[in-house]
Amino acid sequence: MSNYYQEEIETASRDEIIRIQNEKLVKQVKRVYENVPYYRDLMDKKGVKPEDIKSIDDIRKLPFLSKADLRDAYPYGLLGTDIKNCVRIQSTSGTTGRRVVAFYTQHDIDLWEECCARAIVAAGGTNEDVCQVCYGYGLFTGGPGLNGGSHKVGCLTLPMSSGYTDRQIQFMMDLGATILCCTPSYAAYIGETLKEKGYKPSDNKLKAGIFGAEPWTEEMRRNIQESLGIKAYDIYGLTETSGPGVAFECEEQHGMHINEDHFYAEIIDPDTGEVLPEGSKGELVFTSLDKEGFPLLRYRTRDICVLSREKCSCGRTHVRMSKPMGRSDDMMIIRGVNVFPSQIETVLLKEGYDPNYQIVVDRERNNDTLDVYVELNPDQFSDKIADIQNREKSLEGAMRAMLGIGAKMHLVPPKSIARSEGKAVRVIDKRKLHD
Repeated sequence: MSNYYQEEIETASRDEIIRIQNEKLVKQVKRVYENVPYYRDLMDKKGVKPEDIKSIDDIRKLPFLSKADLRDAYPYGLLGTDIKNCVRIQSTSGTTGRRVVAFYTQHDIDLWEECCARAIVAAGGTNEDVCQVCYGYGLFTGGPGLNGGSHKVGCLTLPMSSGYTDRQIQFMMDLGATILCCTPSYAAYIGETLKEKGYKPSDNKLKAGIFGAEPWTEEMRRNIQESLGIKAYDIYGLTETSGPGVAFECEEQHGMHINEDHFYAEIIDPDTGEVLPEGSKGELVFTSLDKEGFPLLRYRTRDICVLSREKCSCGRTHVRMSKPMGRSDDMMIIRGVNVFPSQIETVLLKEGYDPNYQIVVDRERNNDTLDVYVELNPDQFSDKIADIQNREKSLEGAMRAMLGIGAKMHLVPPKSIARSEGKAVRVIDKRKLHD
């Protein structure tokens, strides 16, 4: 097998890619206008009709979609086809009580898995490899996406899901896993655990890892590569556009190639919405060119990055995106899960606490930690330790139900959290997430 999964399209000329994008965008806008009333209203308010879109250059005429639109349209408002044509959903962890539910036709799943297959082959995967997928399965897109891509390549696939590290290591060693797919923090944890058990990097058969779903630095990449004896590759995606595989690293590792035959990328000024020239740092916007179930046009990801069309020596011609350099909103990614401070505040208010709190995120032994300090009011304060501990435990349960991950809750005395004269400092993120 070559270093490409679909060489003809992955190395297509610029003219050919633009031709494909022109053709797909015109069809997609017409389909969305006819089948998605929510987006049709947005187009009508902006005075744009499908016949105004004649090429990819006209995409700037279309309105943006944001996370707020997805919440407003929950659950079926952005469905792009009859529900009987859909065969699966995936979902985010939820924002202020409303998840983003993405719908997939079989056509959508086939395209998604092809994108993941491109990523696996770019990392050196072939039908002779054993691919261990430790991303979560179920509603999270990580497991199903890489699982499907591994099948497409013909790898022997180990659908491990996340957690149960001793079992992960047993299967890795006994079955000779050669490619590891998971979050970078979990890869680092597996490396540490292997070392604690007395294994050297040369004791495993791993050659590559495909890691994503959370920010990670070049320093973390080097640590993972050393502890596991592999080459570590980055992968990017989000549930709104399909999942992992929207973009991926090749062996050159100078940015991630975006699958431009399926996704059109723009960089905009996050404040004005103005499209910025190539090479500018700004907010990443994606348009799904051929998705049927959940066809988002000009979706604002809130990820800050840079696009580059400089020639890549791997031979791929698709545009590359840098690692996300931050967010244009207040979303945090903790253990691969999207977390908003507003979600935490919603739980506190619902449980009867005042919105005087502070969130502290850190990383210990490559695992994200989440601590929430909540100030009690004088009526709630108690000097009975057992009483405080019971209330913290109850609050941790409510928080897990909202976030989908655990948070350590700390109920602290009145007026013990420092006040700010300006905007309250709700989040202290001690992790080094970006180079």
